[in-house]
Amino acid sequence: MASLAWLLIPLFAAIGAAIWGSWAARDRTAGDISELAGYARFREAMGQSEPDAHRKKDTVDSV
Repeated sequence: MASLAWLLIPLFAAIGAAIWGSWAARDRTAGDISELAGYARFREAMGQSEPDAHRKKDTVDSV
């Protein structure tokens, strides 16, 4: 009976590895499109100059 238990341990490990491998290799392309769109919006926002309201406030505070 003890030998059966020692044989079941690698069997359960192999089944667990197969489940994890199938989960890790799943198709995740659906989220890439929205992530790339968000990154494009971020780059666009970082490339813009400051709004006029902020610029006027900064010049008034520095005088």
